Amino acid sequence: MGRNAPRYQPLRPEDVKKIDATGRGILAQIGIHILAPAYIDKLEKAGARVDRESQRVYFDGAWLDDTLGKSPSQFTLYSRDGNNDLLMGSGNSYFGNGGRVFRILDMRTGGYRYTLLRDVSNTAILTNNLEHIRFYIIACQAHNLKPETYHLNDFFRAFYHTTKHVMGGCDDLEGARQMWEVASFIAGGEDNLKEKPFVSVITNVISPLTIDGGTLSILDFCVNRGIPVTCAPAPIAGATSPATLAGSLAQMHAESLAGVAMTQVLSPGAKVLYGAVPTAMDLRTMEFTMGTAETGMMNAAAVQLAKLYNLPIYASAGLTESKRPDIQAGFEKLFSTFTVAMTGADYIHLAAGMLDSGNSISYEQYVIDNEILAMGHRIMGGIEVSEETLGLDVIKEVGPGGNYITEEHTINHMMEEFFYPALSVRCNFDIWEERGQPDMLSRAHEVVEKILKEGRESCLDAEMVKKIKEAFPGIVRI
Repeated sequence: MGRNAPRYQPLRPEDVKKIDATGRGILAQIGIHILAPAYIDKLEKAGARVDRESQRVYFDGAWLDDTLGKSPSQFTLYSRDGNNDLLMGSGNSYFGNGGRVFRILDMRTGGYRYTLLRDVSNTAILTNNLEHIRFYIIACQAHNLKPETYHLNDFFRAFYHTTKHVMGGCDDLEGARQMWEVASFIAGGEDNLKEKPFVSVITNVISPLTIDGGTLSILDFCVNRGIPVTCAPAPIAGATSPATLAGSLAQMHAESLAGVAMTQVLSPGAKVLYGAVPTAMDLRTMEFTMGTAETGMMNAAAVQLAKLYNLPIYASAGLTESKRPDIQAGFEKLFSTFTVAMTGADYIHLAAGMLDSGNSISYEQYVIDNEILAMGHRIMGGIEVSEETLGLDVIKEVGPGGNYITEEHTINHMMEEFFYPALSVRCNFDIWEERGQPDMLSRAHEVVEKILKEGRESCLDAEMVKKIKEAFPGIVRI
């Protein structure tokens, strides 16, 4: 996404400093509850202050700065074909889908159903064919898989159907190992994967202020094999963090910095994204919400906090409480998408395909969101002002009372100057009626059907697929 447009900053510089100071105070005075004695030992050996009785680790100022300073300010999340490499820390914003939901809106029946392994395949196919969704996160839970081979199969299906960067969460250390083994096999060896990792892993801080042993073991495994990670807190304002946005941001900032610091203790220089998934409750009804204005504002503010430390950020946008691709989904997604993009977030997940407070997906929503992101690219690109674009010569040529339709200047600039939507209805009323009264959802469904019919060809060559299936007997057929 372009960098020409001015940045949006929800926090004044002095307020960024206040939240940062409060977050650092939380780390130094309250600490993080670490539910893993072995990792408390590692932190203490690295110089952190620990209280073994309470299982708390304190991240004091100078030590914290030194540890965070080992984290790279730029690194690349690679695609397999080199066409969608994502340079974190470059000032560009990249959007992708979200993951691990349990339900899908099936437009063929009009209702919801549980997600299956074929939905992992189909969402990867959609992502691979939709230009503005730049990375793929394992989209959903495959209810038809046995737990012991879950991650082997969902990561394999992702690699099978997209060459874009793949990210996913792992339930346990064995799942992370399955991911790494199949990715290393495809890369031609673990050294090749480490040099150009085309896969990364999501882990989570448990808000408030807790990191468990399973998360730490996955982080440890990944960062010592060169796999990029995020350790993203997901505080819910009013539930697992203070009801005030500033208070939630201060707690989230402490949790995010702790996650980054942990990776650098485990492997100095590890590729890590500052994680941010702040959300809110509707405190009138106690309903969990993700499509709120405040969610967008907090994620935008998180970008300012991450950039204070020159850390690339994994942020969240494009969410809605709506159960279907409708007007509510449209305006809620637009607000958070542009709010977070305009702050300069690096890696923005949940921005495609999501419905129902992040609990469900829709194939058609992937296509609609791709169009929203395309419009975002145009807006964030800004307006180019040059002697050529000012057009004084053509204005003189046309003069008063003329028109510009057939001018060479118009022809030269018509494709680069304007965004042309693929789904929006732009014909007049009579033509619209003649065409069967299409709308954005019906057009999106047509695109889905076309992509899933024509785009099923494997992104791995046949011989590689054969070798993978021989090496990993746990891979199942769809």
